[in-house]
Amino acid sequence: MNWKLSVTVVRLIGLLLLTGAVSAVIAADPAPPPSPQQLGMSEQDWPWWRGPQRNGHANLQPTPPTTWSDSQNILWKVPVPGKGHGSPTVVGDRIFLATSDPQQETQSVLCFQRTTGKPLWQTQLHQGSFPEKLNTKATQASSTVACDGTRLFINFVANGAAYTSALDLDGQQLWQQKICDYVIHQGYGSSPAIYGDAVIVSADNKSGGAICAFRRTDGEVIWKRDRPELPNYASPVILTAAGKTQLVFTGCDLVTSLNPETGATNWEMDGATTECVTSTITDGQRIFTSGGYPTNHLAAVEADGSKKVTWSNGSRVYVPSMIEKDGYLYATLDAGIAMCWRTSDGQEQWKHRLGGTFSSSCVLVNDLIYATNETGETFIFKANPEAFEQVSQNKLGEIVFATPAICGGKIYQRFAVQEGDKRQEYLVCIADES
Repeated sequence: MNWKLSVTVVRLIGLLLLTGAVSAVIAADPAPPPSPQQLGMSEQDWPWWRGPQRNGHANLQPTPPTTWSDSQNILWKVPVPGKGHGSPTVVGDRIFLATSDPQQETQSVLCFQRTTGKPLWQTQLHQGSFPEKLNTKATQASSTVACDGTRLFINFVANGAAYTSALDLDGQQLWQQKICDYVIHQGYGSSPAIYGDAVIVSADNKSGGAICAFRRTDGEVIWKRDRPELPNYASPVILTAAGKTQLVFTGCDLVTSLNPETGATNWEMDGATTECVTSTITDGQRIFTSGGYPTNHLAAVEADGSKKVTWSNGSRVYVPSMIEKDGYLYATLDAGIAMCWRTSDGQEQWKHRLGGTFSSSCVLVNDLIYATNETGETFIFKANPEAFEQVSQNKLGEIVFATPAICGGKIYQRFAVQEGDKRQEYLVCIADES
């Protein structure tokens, strides 16, 4: 072999080795989750659980009303058939909701016109015997629809199993896949997450749960991970933390980080509690886990895989998900107390009693936090670590468990009232009348 050929071979080998190294880096460092804009949606949309950034932050936009009532700043109000606690999903000129009919024992997705609230279609996905055992605060439609711009994805538990269904924007069912068998303990409310070509779903329960990635186009399984035989209610959340895109999942006495592309474990540690409901958030360095059974629990876990708990306390942030802004953590405790901590060390900044019980999660718009309790009182206060500063307090409805969608300067809220012996749900658009 002459020297020119030898040099060429060496260069080719080097190029192959370099290509392999780059491929390994790419495989080990998944891409960030897509933004609504990358999927062809608008920054004025609210396409999935916890909003466009998956953390309860509304995009910077005109601030929605801070005052309203039954007769003030209500653009439209429409009745919602059935019962559910899933939040509104707002995309383009449409709003999507999950609902269930306890009498007919059906589970469906509803579609409304965004500008007027006019009902457009209803697609039934399941019918069968509803379980007798269910937490009084739960429903058979507590998941939130996720939209990728052309398809809708929703999770339901039906006939002893958890399923993910895909529909087009006109309500035609595209596919349906079983996640795993499911034994109802309290209820079910895990919402789908969009990532790459996949929709990622979860269904922890006493019969042994699973986290799955289904291909969005046809429902084929991309990867699947089995979970412990324990009840848990958290949704899969894809975060960029410690410089890496991670699928973070809490509950079943574990804090788990997976590669969202492959399902491989990044790291896993004992922690959290058995049952968690809240969706995990990050300050970029740490993730914040919280749960409420069998113990109250809030902790900051370093997201670099060191399995280090930086700080923890016994606050009960069991159901409402939290907000992180500029190195501070804001929360409404289930028992109706607003609190603020510094994310770096857990130093309590302030505490203020709001009143009532909270299940709905906080939403941040610019520097204002919107927090609604179970009786329909919405407290608006500033994301200010120096002191609690309330802006307003408003009342609408009698029963509220769903988190509002806030986008385009408007608030889309699901609530219920007792009308005689009937519980009636409504969807309302709160907007500046001017």
